Amino acid sequence: MPHKRKGMLLVVSGPSGAGKGTLCKRLLAADANFCFSVSATTRGPRAGEQHGADYHFLTEEVFQARVDAGEFLECAMVHGHRYGTPRREVLAMLDAGRDVLLDIDPQGARSVAAAMRDCVTVFILPPSFEALEKRLRHRGTEEEAEIARRLANGRRELDQLCSYQYAIINDAVDEATAQLLAVVTAERLRTVRFFPQIPQNL
Repeated sequence: MPHKRKGMLLVVSGPSGAGKGTLCKRLLAADANFCFSVSATTRGPRAGEQHGADYHFLTEEVFQARVDAGEFLECAMVHGHRYGTPRREVLAMLDAGRDVLLDIDPQGARSVAAAMRDCVTVFILPPSFEALEKRLRHRGTEEEAEIARRLANGRRELDQLCSYQYAIINDAVDEATAQLLAVVTAERLRTVRFFPQIPQNL
C-alpha cells in the first residue's frame, strides 16, 4: 500500500577536503529518489567540472542580480568566492516529494537550517587535520596560500560541529557512505515527513 511522504532536505557540509563531495556522489548513485541541488558560484570551473551539472558558474554581476531578486535560499562568501543555493529549484523538488541534497559550506548550512526548520544536517569530518592537508594537496587544484586558507577555515568550521544533527568521520569511504545512508533511512521514517496509512478492519 502506498504511503504519503514529504520530501527531505539533506544538508551535508564540512571542511574543504573532508570528502563530502565523494559521499554525496555515492548517495546519489545509491538512492534514485535524491535530487542534487546545483549551487551557483562566482569561482571558475575546475578541470572536469561542467556548468549546470557541478555548479552554475556565474559572473559577479549576474550573481548579485540574483541575490537582489531573492533567488537564493542561502548565499555566502567562501574561500574568496560567492556561493548560493537556488530557492525555486529546491522548493519545487521538495513539493514533488523528492529528497534534495545540498553540498554546502557551514555558513550556508546555518542559513538553510534557519529557513528550513525540518532539514537534516550532517557534518563530515576528516580523521585528522594531517589527513585533511594530504587530501587538499593530492587534489592539485589549489596553490599553497589557498591550501593554508582552507586548513585555517577548516579548524574554525569544526567549532560549529554541535550545531549539526549528525557527524560522520570520513576515514574509510565505504563505512562513511553506509553511515550516511543509515541517517537517510532513519530520517525518512520520522513522522514529520512520513505519514503511513494502514487498513482499519473495524
